[in-house]
Amino acid sequence: MDMQPLLPWEQPDARQPASLRIAAAAARAIVTRAYEPGRLLIEAELAAAAGVSRTPAREAMLLLDSWGLVRLVPKKGAIVTAVTPEERRDLLELRMLFEITAVERMSRAADDLAALADALNGCIARQRTALAAQDLLAFASADYAFHAQIILRSGNAVIGALLATLGPRFTRLTHLAVTDAPSRVPRFLQEHEQLAACAQRGDGPQFAALIRQHIGYGHAAADATA
Repeated sequence: MDMQPLLPWEQPDARQPASLRIAAAAARAIVTRAYEPGRLLIEAELAAAAGVSRTPAREAMLLLDSWGLVRLVPKKGAIVTAVTPEERRDLLELRMLFEITAVERMSRAADDLAALADALNGCIARQRTALAAQDLLAFASADYAFHAQIILRSGNAVIGALLATLGPRFTRLTHLAVTDAPSRVPRFLQEHEQLAACAQRGDGPQFAALIRQHIGYGHAAADATA
């Protein structure tokens, strides 16, 4: 099963409508904090920067809102949202539930588990390459791909569609975690290797324990530094 969970800014520009290109660029800026929380994005300014009419810029605002990265303000524009402790908790609880369910469903399918292990190891390699280049956005994007690969193996189309919408928010969480506390990065990689090995074995209970530990160390503790 070939699965390539792509974030908006990872999709080829040639295939994107103008609205998605604008939204993808803004999403990337929000995730990396080039656009800080509280910043007002104005439709006319986005349109002028992209060299397009205001219609695709307006559609881009709607996309950013659907991704949870901005809050629309009537007749003004959109305000970049901040990650709250409550949002972090809710998003990570949801991701954990999706991942545990996916591994449990695959626990008796050896071929699926082997394919998943290959995909996860590829994501880990991407993270190592990003770390060597000191590209924390690429590191966080590969982190999203790692967890998305697990979730998509559940075969649940509704969850798959929801995941595509949540991808930028999940990536923002990881980017915040590793930029605010770079010392977490080696353990992120170590725990990803453990999770990949556990998923390959189809060990649902052990995977559930490991993913809770992974979130507890890498994200729950981020409240003190984010």
